[in-house]
Amino acid sequence: MFFFGAYDDLAFLFFLIQLVESDKARNSNREALTALRKIARTSQSSVPMLNEEGTHFINEDSNITCKTCGSHDGSEPLWILGAGGDFFVSLPFHETHMKLEDEQTQLNLTVNKLQSKVKEKTLSLSEKGALADKIGPSILKSLVTLKDNR
Repeated sequence: MFFFGAYDDLAFLFFLIQLVESDKARNSNREALTALRKIARTSQSSVPMLNEEGTHFINEDSNITCKTCGSHDGSEPLWILGAGGDFFVSLPFHETHMKLEDEQTQLNLTVNKLQSKVKEKTLSLSEKGALADKIGPSILKSLVTLKDNR
């Protein structure tokens, strides 16, 4: 492989490493949410309720309950590993799953942005001829420009 420019090569590797790490975190977060849903006996299709500001809440004055907590006691304490992994914290069930759902949303956005950047850098390297010996430019361009319609 020829040397085409330190910036493009390093940026590509940087975005790729970030993508792998963010995807690992997203998968771990998804596993934690699944475990909480199993405890509460609810499904992934349960949607958290939002107030006008877009933040999560449970209205204690009415009979409305959180769709993720279901009939499970939302005040039940759970022990979770704190940031950095050096300590454990006891948080209520409801607060725990709401934090995880918010984090999952952020991780999904981060992974999508990083995937776009990796595609962009791959296309850039391809146009410079760095991948010409492995994949034809027209095939690579069609792969990079694919859209996920989820």
